[in-house]
Amino acid sequence: MLRYGRDMQVLAMGYAMLAGAVDAVGFLKSGGLFVSFMSGNSTRLAIGVAQTATIAAAAAGIIALFVAGVILNVLASESAPAGRRKLVATIGVVVALVLAATMDTLGQNLPAIGFLCLGMGAANAIFRREGEVSIGVTYMTGTLVKLGHRLADALQGDRTARWQPYLLLWLSLVIGGIAGALSYLWSPLASVWMVAAASLALAMITWWLQSPGRPGSDT
Repeated sequence: MLRYGRDMQVLAMGYAMLAGAVDAVGFLKSGGLFVSFMSGNSTRLAIGVAQTATIAAAAAGIIALFVAGVILNVLASESAPAGRRKLVATIGVVVALVLAATMDTLGQNLPAIGFLCLGMGAANAIFRREGEVSIGVTYMTGTLVKLGHRLADALQGDRTARWQPYLLLWLSLVIGGIAGALSYLWSPLASVWMVAAASLALAMITWWLQSPGRPGSDT
């Protein structure tokens, strides 16, 4: 994360907030499964194998859709010109979340959850460098580990240890989760459209940040 400029760090926080909101909505809509936190679903899969085959199958399906979202959006974004790959990846997220909202409006709950999973997988193609995810916006274990390392360095007297960006990234996901849960409790249907609208706003911000000739643009 520290390899990016401040604008892209803020954009990453925006996508972490979106991931938190989508995960909260998906968790409530699915009755206890995650649409972006695949470590949790992997545990649910393991428990399901031992206890309930239905839960195991649901968790496995969600994991497969998440990975499919990653694959599809990486293929789509990598086919775009170098300066537009991040924008194309954000559009992939928008498409998936709009389809989720559309399915939800039509009363198709399972397809809606499926598209939420695809969208969250797709979000992990946005911050990609040299074939690797440079910022994980849908999972925070690695971020918290890095936060712990940086804080340990700071406690040992390292004045250059930058722990704040990792804390802010984690807080962004938590705040997004709170917003998503509150929106779902207010209106389950509107909550899905709200996260779709938020993804569109983030895509527009990405387009602006990567406008040709804009000073300080970062890929």
